[in-house]
Amino acid sequence: MTKNVIILLAEGFEEIEAVTPIDYLRRAGIEVTIAAIGSSLAVKGARNISLNADTTLRELASKGKTGAAFWDAVIIPGGMTGAINLAASQEAGGLINEMADAGKMVCAICAAPAVVLAPLGLLNGKKFTCYPGMEENVQGGKWTDEDVATDSNIITSRAAGTAAKFAAAIVTQLLGKSEWEKVAKAVLL
Repeated sequence: MTKNVIILLAEGFEEIEAVTPIDYLRRAGIEVTIAAIGSSLAVKGARNISLNADTTLRELASKGKTGAAFWDAVIIPGGMTGAINLAASQEAGGLINEMADAGKMVCAICAAPAVVLAPLGLLNGKKFTCYPGMEENVQGGKWTDEDVATDSNIITSRAAGTAAKFAAAIVTQLLGKSEWEKVAKAVLL
């Protein structure tokens, strides 16, 4: 059975933290839908690299395809501006909360755990990691300096340099370690 993942992009997202999971998950055979926050499919990242999303979150909502029933995981890249823009989106917050409530995977990297997940209460009592120093803004979570932290259905990671490990944790959680090992071998990781 094919796994379906949605990755949310907002202006100012960290490019490596978005592209690496998209690429590695697709190599593993996972369907990845890139959904833009806002009305434009072209989303500019923190380093002025634009990605074309497959759709917008608003368009998915109009088709009734934003519920947890459609997705096995949601990925939230960091980049401070991108994380702030995602946190400001009620549509994104609603989807992320619904995914968490349904026990689906919620995956965030860099600033996103502290800026997006913490205000939603999703790190309360959970082990998490994030960009160094951002943990000071999180109340109720159990911070670790590990590159990737997994606690139940929440996967968090530190920064662009840990994006491959982040993707590995997501693939492993969705498909198993042997499927990740196939991807790692194919890309000489």
